[in-house]
Amino acid sequence: MAKKSVKKTASAKPSVKTAFDPVVDSARDIWLAGLGAFSLAQQEGGKLLNEGNKMFDQLVKEGNKLEEKTRKAAGDAAGDVKGNFESRVQKVKTSAVGNWDKLEKVFEERVAKALGRLGVPTADEVHELIKKVEELSKEVRALNQQQAPAAKTTRTTKAAAAKTTTAAAKAAASDDKAA
Repeated sequence: MAKKSVKKTASAKPSVKTAFDPVVDSARDIWLAGLGAFSLAQQEGGKLLNEGNKMFDQLVKEGNKLEEKTRKAAGDAAGDVKGNFESRVQKVKTSAVGNWDKLEKVFEERVAKALGRLGVPTADEVHELIKKVEELSKEVRALNQQQAPAAKTTRTTKAAAAKTTTAAAKAAASDDKAA
């Protein structure tokens, strides 16, 4: 018996409106609106396509303008950053060179002190010694040139004295033989 009652309920047509009827009606209206939009889109497709192309071209132009502005702004900013960076690098470089010069000077002074303690002459002292040696060499040459004529005279006098002494010795020897 249960089977018969289920079949009767399923096959029976509803005669009273249910609470879902407004929702069903709204869904149907939405469906019909979508079909209408589709139909209008087909009719107006050519117009919309042309307007779409025009709008696309306009958007591309606006995009190009914005890109140029952005590139210019980025280039200006990059130039500013580059200039700022280069000036800072120059300052650091100048400071580093100055510090290096100071360090080099301190090193040279310490090496000079250490060499002084060891008794090693400085470059200036060596140059002074070279100058003194050159001056003394000039004086020695001058003295040698002055003494050269005197030495010739002395040699001649010594040779004559030797001859005289030899002659006197021979004469004395011959006198001794004769006596």
